[in-house]
Amino acid sequence: MRAIGIILAGGNNRRMQELSYKRAVCAMPIAGSYRSIDFTLSNMSNSHIQKVAVLTQYNASSLHEHLSSSKWWDFGRKQGGLYVYTPAVTSQNSNWYRGTADAIYQNLDFLKSSHEPYVLVASGDGVYKMDFNKVLEYHIERRADITVVCRDMSPSANLERFGTIRMNEESRVEEFEEKPLHAKSRVISCGIYILRRRQLIEMVEKCIEEDRYDFVRDILIRYKDVKRIYGYKIRDYWRNIASVEDYYSTNMDFLKPEVRNYFFKQYPDIYSKVDDLAPAKYNVGASVKNSLISSGCIVNGVVEDSVVFKKSYIGNNCVIKNSIILNDVYIGDNTYIENCILESHSTIRANAHYVGEDGQIRIVVERNERYTM
Repeated sequence: MRAIGIILAGGNNRRMQELSYKRAVCAMPIAGSYRSIDFTLSNMSNSHIQKVAVLTQYNASSLHEHLSSSKWWDFGRKQGGLYVYTPAVTSQNSNWYRGTADAIYQNLDFLKSSHEPYVLVASGDGVYKMDFNKVLEYHIERRADITVVCRDMSPSANLERFGTIRMNEESRVEEFEEKPLHAKSRVISCGIYILRRRQLIEMVEKCIEEDRYDFVRDILIRYKDVKRIYGYKIRDYWRNIASVEDYYSTNMDFLKPEVRNYFFKQYPDIYSKVDDLAPAKYNVGASVKNSLISSGCIVNGVVEDSVVFKKSYIGNNCVIKNSIILNDVYIGDNTYIENCILESHSTIRANAHYVGEDGQIRIVVERNERYTM
């Protein structure tokens, strides 16, 4: 593919509450064995983008550890590869990333040293599958300056946290609103953009000269009447990990056979860093219904309609319902958990009772000493 990739993975999202206290949103565990950034990386790899930069900043240690080897996404190559950039103090600059445009500007050498004519810019917190070659073909066919991947949202969806766009009959963007209180359109931007590399360099440099730092507000919205901006609609599965409710419902979606089949049994594949762990073990008395149990887990109790991530232990007579158990959680005997998300490395004492009530998802973080109980 005649494009390089940039993944924006540095932002802090307070809507994730305690879940983002120790990790970036792009490192959030998904579907038992994956991280949210795996989907964007896999899409780029499957689209034959050979050179990708990941721009990180907030709570990036877990994300850096996950990206420590690029071979899992087939970026271990002599030409191109996977590049991870964090804010750096230089003789010209000592700022953190002040926005998405500033993040690109501080790593402008990546763009200037590349030779591909196009750039694909994408956020790292989306869960989807896409052939970016089709988006590039559409971009070239329309002679667009910028192409925005978008999708229609249901009438019940809350659009306050999205950028909404309105297009004409030719799919040219006529109006772009960022996080509107009262949306005029049900079409949202998916945070995926294609544009020419040299044009991106010029736009970003001009933004910084004028003390503007946001890619959406200071490039897309500002240039919508000057540049030819087109929308490319995605009609397959797409979710954005931007709040606790979104994170919970996205993981619950993977309990549906059609979603699992789409992501894990249909080409192209989704790749992730592989841990060499033993298969999940189900002891006498264990009962599992409509759940995902990852490798390295030991189950003694009842698990229903839940997602259990790697290396978790569920004790005797436990009942887990409609919950997400993150990595390396120890759950003591006779514990009842429903409508909850248990933070990784938590230790739940025996006979505990946690329930998310009134339709709310409860986040449980327990740091009890595991080995002296």
